[in-house]
Amino acid sequence: MENNHVTVLEIDLNAIEFNFNYFKSKLHKNTKVLVVIKAFGYGCGSIEIAKFLESKADYYAVAYLDEGIALRNAGIKKPIIILHPQKYNLQKIVEYQLEPNIYSINLLKSFVEDAKQLKLQNYPIHLKFNTGLNRLGFSNDDILEISSTVNNQKELFIKSIFSHIAASEDLDEREFTLQQINTFNSLSNELISQLNNNPFKHMLNTSGILNYTTEAQFDMVRLGIGLYGFGNEEKETTNLKNVVTLKSVISQIHTVEEGETVGYNRAFKATSTVKTATIPIGYADGFSTQFSNGVGYVYINNQKAAIIGNICMDMIMVNVSNINCNEGDEVLIYKNQQHIEALAKAINTIPYELLTSISQRVKRIVK
Repeated sequence: MENNHVTVLEIDLNAIEFNFNYFKSKLHKNTKVLVVIKAFGYGCGSIEIAKFLESKADYYAVAYLDEGIALRNAGIKKPIIILHPQKYNLQKIVEYQLEPNIYSINLLKSFVEDAKQLKLQNYPIHLKFNTGLNRLGFSNDDILEISSTVNNQKELFIKSIFSHIAASEDLDEREFTLQQINTFNSLSNELISQLNNNPFKHMLNTSGILNYTTEAQFDMVRLGIGLYGFGNEEKETTNLKNVVTLKSVISQIHTVEEGETVGYNRAFKATSTVKTATIPIGYADGFSTQFSNGVGYVYINNQKAAIIGNICMDMIMVNVSNINCNEGDEVLIYKNQQHIEALAKAINTIPYELLTSISQRVKRIVK
């Protein structure tokens, strides 16, 4: 079905390439780069980004099976890690030549059983260890059982061992992060000493690349939010190029007289004459209701226009009393990284949430 929504998300592939190269420049020549394109490429379009970076990235990672299948169906050939596989979809993972992250003894044994039934030989898996994030992962106590399980079969081999830093962007947590790195070094070396092969290792995310390449660069890094223009720190974000611009248009302009109200539940009441513009974007497009009543703002003709009243499912109203504008004029819902960061801060969230919340009914335009 053709998408005729006038609200569009522009994705700048040249900015994607610039940001990739910026992080690549911080690494040793032989360090691999895994590009994280889960959650529809952080809202930016996983297939388009994967195709664009296929000659540059060494690996891709997605959260769930369906995301990996979509990439394979689009012709992506690069290795793809499924970060959160489940027991019941391991056979599908093999069917699409995806590589599961195994994070528990139960999951490991399930995959060994499936691998035997499928008569696999040396199928690649990745092992995740919990070093302090306490989300997913093996513990040090699992090492002996992992090695005995893997060494006693020929169906699977461990391609990589990895972990996830809990607070790589927060230098106040440097002591804890270094403790995580030391723990990972210790347990990964212990496991590798018991294996019949030598897996590569990875631990750093975007902020880790910026703050811990000396201590934990290992063999590969995982580039996520940085690719999309955010460095998790104001100074680093300014070093990156803006990737996404969320745009719409003015549908109608109203004059609201003193005493009149705007929107559902009459949330805004005019204390003087106000000129408003109605714009076709709402919470069904991923624009949070938390931006209602002056919390959020858009740009029209390079001027800020505060949101008036409650955000609707498909529309917002903004104050354009002091802005020279007309119906049909362009509106920047998300102008750049700094705008997105300011809006995220205003509702006590992070840019990740704003990006990944952009609805699929918003048309993506790749530049």
